Amino acid sequence: MSRIGKLPIDFLESTQVKIDEGFIIVKGLKGELRIKLNDLVKVEIKEKQIILSIDNFEDKKKRAFWGLYRSLINNMVKGVEEGFEKKLEINGVGYNASLSGDKLVVKAGYSHPVDFLLPEGISAQVEGNVITISGIDKQSVGEVAAQIRKIRKPEPYKGKGIKYIDEVIRRKAGKTAAKGESSFIDINLFNVRI
Repeated sequence: MSRIGKLPIDFLESTQVKIDEGFIIVKGLKGELRIKLNDLVKVEIKEKQIILSIDNFEDKKKRAFWGLYRSLINNMVKGVEEGFEKKLEINGVGYNASLSGDKLVVKAGYSHPVDFLLPEGISAQVEGNVITISGIDKQSVGEVAAQIRKIRKPEPYKGKGIKYIDEVIRRKAGKTAAKGESSFIDINLFNVRI
């Protein structure tokens, strides 16, 4: 049995859940999300709970879809009730970001600022060197954050670039080997009398 799939999904009284023509529609305070259901998984709505089940526990594909759809529906419920957010941090001299309408303008060491158009349903907020991406769809929030990070990935020597706020960059030492040795000439090699 799927340890994730068998868990029921609880939702608030303010959240409406319905199944309509093969889609499950979740509507809450923050918005509405829908997803097409697979025929392998059976979905029931009972007293502020969504319960997923399958008919054959031996079928590996059905078990996989059972856990997958439970996670997807749970993320939909959490999204319309609370929402999701990702935080990015910009590091570097002269590196910054600002909002201009529905565009995020990022200055990240290039000869020109990079304009990033925010998709519908995603909002951004800039405070100092921290960019907060928020929305109700977990996948969209993660995808937008990854695309913004891709503008200038963090480099391992000075840590300059755009990184997730909880990301740890493995730092590398610079070229210190050449600095440690002095460039003196051994006079005895040339048979010079002093």
